[in-house]
Amino acid sequence: MGMSVALDGDARQAAAVKLAEEQALVRKAQAGDRLAFEDLVRRYDRDVLRLALNLVHRPEDARDIYQESFLKVYRNLHRFRFECSFYTWLYRIVTNVALDHLRRRTSHREDQAPVLEDGEGSTRDFFDRQPELSAGANPEKQLLGQELGKHIEEAMQRLSPRERMVFEMKHYQGLRLRAIGDLLGTSEETAKNSLFRATRKLRACLDSVR
Repeated sequence: MGMSVALDGDARQAAAVKLAEEQALVRKAQAGDRLAFEDLVRRYDRDVLRLALNLVHRPEDARDIYQESFLKVYRNLHRFRFECSFYTWLYRIVTNVALDHLRRRTSHREDQAPVLEDGEGSTRDFFDRQPELSAGANPEKQLLGQELGKHIEEAMQRLSPRERMVFEMKHYQGLRLRAIGDLLGTSEETAKNSLFRATRKLRACLDSVR
């Protein structure tokens, strides 16, 4: 018990030190220190590229989003007010740049938000019932998973940019709806509506191939 408390205390202290270092770097970069800004980029470049790739799936698009995001960070760093962590602020910028990119890539229009008939749990249950996609699955399941993956990707193309973004963040990144709403600058209820529409469309597409 005593050891656990000590470890928790060490972890909190390490996190506090890291946060202080990050804030110091941000303040230097805000004051025009280019080396400090480059240090911030180095700290988060892999995370930003990974996030962009998770959201758009195409490496060339992810690189474009990576570059545009850090350019926006550079231009807007003076607006950062330390009301959240720098990474949360950066995450929002990357998410919004990716959303804009998806909007430019498609002409789909979002339909009106429906009245929700089922809760968040039912969408999770539906996708949890699909064949396992992991490499550890047996060969038949693996083949089924690969086929399903193709159908899901085709179905994803039919979603609006916001629906796709919400679905990706919920099911592939495991974010809660409240966090998704915050990152997209909207409400939890709007994010929930987008997830419901996305799930309904994907369910209709996948039901037709089973």
